[in-house]
Amino acid sequence: MSQQLNPGVIPEWTLADRLRKAREAAGYGSRDFAAVTSISRGTISAAENGHSVPTRANMRLWALATGVPFEWLETGEAPRPGGDGGPVVHPLGLEPRTH
Repeated sequence: MSQQLNPGVIPEWTLADRLRKAREAAGYGSRDFAAVTSISRGTISAAENGHSVPTRANMRLWALATGVPFEWLETGEAPRPGGDGGPVVHPLGLEPRTH
């Protein structure tokens, strides 16, 4: 599923789209992401294919591991200024990856 991006237009991505895009933008394959987050590959696949909604705990892990705001993953909207004070976008995650 690919959507063309148009300048000045915010695409209306589904939760499944946002989860997949966050993981991919952070540079994780599903196997590495499962290892880093302890979320099973089946849960990751089901969430990214829109077959299930991850628990709030797993969504928080997803946000931390990918460096995207939890609010954006959950709602598709960017956090408001003065919100949780977390980073707005950090595509490589909150901490350097270790191998």
